[in-house]
Amino acid sequence: MLSIGEFSKICKVSTKTLRYYDEIGLINPSKINQENGYRYYSIEQLETMLFVNRLKQYNFSLEEIRAIITSEEIPNEKLSIELYKKKVELEKQIQIYSQITERLNEDIAALKQGKSIMSYLNKIDVQLVELPVMYLVSIRKMVYKFEMEEQYAYCFNSILRKIQYDKLTATAPPMVLFHSDEFTPLGLDTEFAIPVKQFVTGTRDFYPGLCLKTTLHGGYSNLPSIYTKQCKWAEQNGYENNGPLYEVYITDPTQTSNEDEFITEIYYPVKKK
Repeated sequence: MLSIGEFSKICKVSTKTLRYYDEIGLINPSKINQENGYRYYSIEQLETMLFVNRLKQYNFSLEEIRAIITSEEIPNEKLSIELYKKKVELEKQIQIYSQITERLNEDIAALKQGKSIMSYLNKIDVQLVELPVMYLVSIRKMVYKFEMEEQYAYCFNSILRKIQYDKLTATAPPMVLFHSDEFTPLGLDTEFAIPVKQFVTGTRDFYPGLCLKTTLHGGYSNLPSIYTKQCKWAEQNGYENNGPLYEVYITDPTQTSNEDEFITEIYYPVKKK
């Protein structure tokens, strides 16, 4: 048996932390002296402590680690699932940090050339296009930002089932229209839609008319920059907004997990002032 001090020294974990682990049921002392309250740990628990520290290195929370240790499922099977989930999570973070690093390098390069770090907006192409009327099969609802991905999948699955059931012909990729006048914590008035060839019961017509169009290659974090450039272009050229902004997803997360392969068309309906 090892005293809490000896156990602490070997594992490089403070006695305060060990007492906290005991409180939350992560690692309990193998024995507590009832007379003086001294805590003792078994030699086998050294390996348990190493296991805990290893999972902490993988960014598992203490609650997640406790759930793994106390799970009644087959240990290796449970652990394999949890490690894979964490791997996917970390890969997403790596991708995000890689994109941030790339932007930092671009900003540093711009500053060295005497340019503003906002000069990247000049690279965003804006086209003025005229679009015909569309017939939409759609679902319109209030959607919170955090549930957008879930609602995207649910609504478009429902729309595709209706298109198939009614034997309709889709004429363009999925699109999302944003009807809200502003971004609010209460959610966005969002319409998920797919254009179809036929105008029948259950469809509606949508005439975007004159629009500013920009094609985005890459992740959705760049969308605010594109909308900023479109607003600026409209102001400089004597136009104003004339309808819901909308996005057309040529490729999306349902087709590829690589954000670099995302292709999105962004439309900003306008009219002359």
